[in-house]
Amino acid sequence: MIDRFLLQRLRYLPIEEVAQRLGLTVKQHKSLCPFHDDQHPSLSFSIQRNTYRCFVCGAHGGTIDLTMHLLGKDFTQACYWLADENCIPERPSQSPLKGEEMKQAQPLFDPVRYARLFEHPTLSPEACRFLYGERHIDPRVVSWCRLGSWRDRKGINWLQIPYFDPKGQLIGIQNRNLDNQSPRFRFPRGSRCNCYNLQVIRLLRQGEPLYITEGCSDCWAMLSSGRKAIAIPSASLLNTEALLQALAQLPPHISTKLTLHMYPDRDLPGERLFLQLQALLPTLQHHQLPPGCKDFGEAWTQQLAPRITPSHAISS
Repeated sequence: MIDRFLLQRLRYLPIEEVAQRLGLTVKQHKSLCPFHDDQHPSLSFSIQRNTYRCFVCGAHGGTIDLTMHLLGKDFTQACYWLADENCIPERPSQSPLKGEEMKQAQPLFDPVRYARLFEHPTLSPEACRFLYGERHIDPRVVSWCRLGSWRDRKGINWLQIPYFDPKGQLIGIQNRNLDNQSPRFRFPRGSRCNCYNLQVIRLLRQGEPLYITEGCSDCWAMLSSGRKAIAIPSASLLNTEALLQALAQLPPHISTKLTLHMYPDRDLPGERLFLQLQALLPTLQHHQLPPGCKDFGEAWTQQLAPRITPSHAISS
């Protein structure tokens, strides 16, 4: 049974972003309808209602319906697909909560239980292939981020990604499936995975730029290029409070001259994320990705990594 808390978050995912993740091309709130032989865009999206409707074949619904019908999944499978794609953990089952209790309910994360895993993390051949062979991540970045790996009882390989607060205290873990199976992500109970690599903030020097990326992979690529960076896990998981609190901890001589930069993903969700962040951080500067690259991680892998020698941006 799907948790009510998870369902609520899935239904509030922006419908146009979900459509684009499913492969539809959305322009001016419309796209070609995938449910009939459509020659002119007849599938319309309502931002206010967060729904879609085709005025030719009558197809309609919300985020979960669109996922079910496009991927041929049942309700439960569609929910877990959406959760995996948007890095949304399921809240552990509890007694029914109402009103403010539901908003405030947060399962506890036990950092002591997991901290030892990141004292001397090891990487499996699968993790090394992913990080070094596919993503060209600098080994110093892997060491700084304390990335590890493990294999579960079913033989599935996972990359273990720790999240720390600005003081370096462990606050959450994101496990990424390395075998391209479902689920794509796993989160231990109570993990807070809202802003990634916050511990780098304490290493900022006066006048040094800070880059904001979308997703851990882009953050590793940015760090590998010699820049200091933090990450928002995804456009749908922007936690403005956590981000602002982290930046507020900077010393005055650093914060007054801090410049923020971003290479938004080359899609509608990425540009929307940039605009959301710029509304909070007016000094945030927009940078254009190289032609043909959808995000900075791809730009680093395909074009930048062979030509850039990473600096010692990660050294303490």
